[in-house]
Amino acid sequence: MKSAVENLTPTRVKLNVEVPFEELKPSIDEAYKTVASQIQVPGFRKGKVPSKLIDQRVGRGYVLETAINEGLNGWYQAAVQESGIRPLSRPEVEITEVPDPTSTDGELKFHAEVDIRPEIELPDYAGIKVEVAAAESSDEDVDKALDELRGRFGTLKSVDRPAADGDFLTIDITATIDGEDVDSASGLSYQVGTETMLEGLDEAVTGLSVDEDALFETTLVGGDHAGESAQVKVVVKAVKERELPEANDDFAQLASEFDTLAELREDLAKQAA
Repeated sequence: MKSAVENLTPTRVKLNVEVPFEELKPSIDEAYKTVASQIQVPGFRKGKVPSKLIDQRVGRGYVLETAINEGLNGWYQAAVQESGIRPLSRPEVEITEVPDPTSTDGELKFHAEVDIRPEIELPDYAGIKVEVAAAESSDEDVDKALDELRGRFGTLKSVDRPAADGDFLTIDITATIDGEDVDSASGLSYQVGTETMLEGLDEAVTGLSVDEDALFETTLVGGDHAGESAQVKVVVKAVKERELPEANDDFAQLASEFDTLAELREDLAKQAA
């Protein structure tokens, strides 16, 4: 894997990352196992479906997409460690190139923009006296701040259950007006509860499992039929939840400038005070 840092501002950088196909292979193998556990093929036990049959059923492109989605955070974190930057926020990631699903070479390219700690040169402050009132923070405050930080470094894992608030879905939608399809989209990513797509979508997808669908009425917000009332069919294609990294010394070193979790908690306590 290759990575390069592009400085955008004193407090924001762009990580340009290239992952060769050889390093994608382990994630692709895991993706086949994930997909194999989700589909049923006559003559094969669940989870034991050969990769060639999976390619025929869902397409190698879907397997590659699954591999990239599940491996992306790991490659980003490896690039962070390699570059030595200290992220302060969740990265904004854009995939710019993916390997040809029909080929066994090529590379994945993506870039991630993230806020970092600025390097500040302090003037001579000798002789300056400042009185600071004592402040305290509770363990609950620190736990909340730590959970928020862990959330920035969470990974998405497929789950075999109905969609719930906060889950990350892959969905297909089709909008119909007077019985005629007027718009559709496939493979959309959506987090339940964000209310960032269509009014009524959250209620429609909550409780749906993979390959289940629902109908709901809504007002279209874009395209040639913006502002018109339509019936929308949504099909859930994948349900994932954010898995938080374990709060330990390794996480403290990844997410902050500190070497131990105790030091990180102490810093969070100061910030929460």
